[in-house]
Amino acid sequence: MNTTQITLYDSPAYKRSRRAYTLECAFEYFVSLLVTDAFLASLLSSIGLNDSLIGVITSFISVAFLFQLFSVFIVRKITNTKRFAVFFHALSQLFFMSLYLIPFLPFEYKYKEILVIVCILFAYFGNYLVTSMIYKWGNSFVDPKRRGVFSAGKEMISLILGMAVTLIIGFAMDSFTESGNTNGGFIFAASAILVFSICDFICLMLIKKETVSGESKKESVPMRTVLKNTLGSSSFRSVILLTCLWDVARYTTVGFLGTYSIGELGFTVGAVQIINIIGNIGRFTIAKPLGAYSDKHSYASGIKLAIIIAALGFAINVFSTPKSAFLFILYSVLYNVSMAGTNQNLFNITYSYVDSKYFVEASAIKNSIGGICGFAASALASRLLAYVQENGNILFGIRIYGQQVLSLISFILLTVTAIFIHTVIEKQERMLQ
Repeated sequence: MNTTQITLYDSPAYKRSRRAYTLECAFEYFVSLLVTDAFLASLLSSIGLNDSLIGVITSFISVAFLFQLFSVFIVRKITNTKRFAVFFHALSQLFFMSLYLIPFLPFEYKYKEILVIVCILFAYFGNYLVTSMIYKWGNSFVDPKRRGVFSAGKEMISLILGMAVTLIIGFAMDSFTESGNTNGGFIFAASAILVFSICDFICLMLIKKETVSGESKKESVPMRTVLKNTLGSSSFRSVILLTCLWDVARYTTVGFLGTYSIGELGFTVGAVQIINIIGNIGRFTIAKPLGAYSDKHSYASGIKLAIIIAALGFAINVFSTPKSAFLFILYSVLYNVSMAGTNQNLFNITYSYVDSKYFVEASAIKNSIGGICGFAASALASRLLAYVQENGNILFGIRIYGQQVLSLISFILLTVTAIFIHTVIEKQERMLQ
């Protein structure tokens, strides 16, 4: 059986599919970079949206992951995963590109506002609807014993090329703006997204059609059966709890550090970008070793190591103040490095807990529940931050910045998470192997 597997995964079709999937992830990442953060804020501001509305749209994007839940109800009705996934993924990319064309439409502001919301809605719906499907499809051509290394290598390529893309396109758009031709920058960005989308489409088409065994064909499965094999499994519920702990811990703090870095800590926007690049380089460097470590031991062990690194980062950030701003740099590097062990492993660990027939549903349920908990934690953290700031950065008689308090909470939560993985998840994963 092992010989058959080795021959299968080393076949030209499987190798081509893995390479195509790796490049597809990179092109998808490039598009995502151009519709977030400063790029999106610049576009929305030019259309005429005020800060409060931009904030609403940004908040909506942060909970758009809930669209994954739709896949739970339709995945069993799909007879051709490749055709379905390619169609909706390509459609989402076109809606992302359309965002940059809205400034040129001869409509009043209120209609442009509606179009922005519609484009974002459909773009993220199409994207998240097939996210878990494409992940399962692409990884079906990867040797299960090498998923960690493959995922790390895939992420490394996206990261290093993504840094180049943001620098090049960011510089080009800044040049257009400085010359008084902001719309020229938007055309450039739209053209870049179109090129990336075409390349993304080609890569998806090069991936071999998903092979489905006779007993795993898209049969009609009652929802109660799906729930029994996902939420009904006590061991899988432990993985959901792990995901929730991780999302709550990071969402409690990460979203509030941008203003802290350029406000209280005094970093310039350019300096923050350099810090992010340094962090991504660290993540790039450690990704492959962490992937190999996860393959050798377990996905749970890889996640635990990454959680410990992240906890150390937040612990350091507790002490970052205007007088010790360099500690924020250490935090940024450690947090980015930790992502190399959590990002893909939290996807891969699902394989260990549910039958592959239910992978799409299990991933969608796990990610959505974790995301909801993370979003709720962010909402509560914002109130705590506002309370500390309204009291002149004083809490219990101690002068402290709100972000330091949030970092402390994240550190405590991550410490609890690491203990939970060590005492529960790792033991479960060993029993399931």
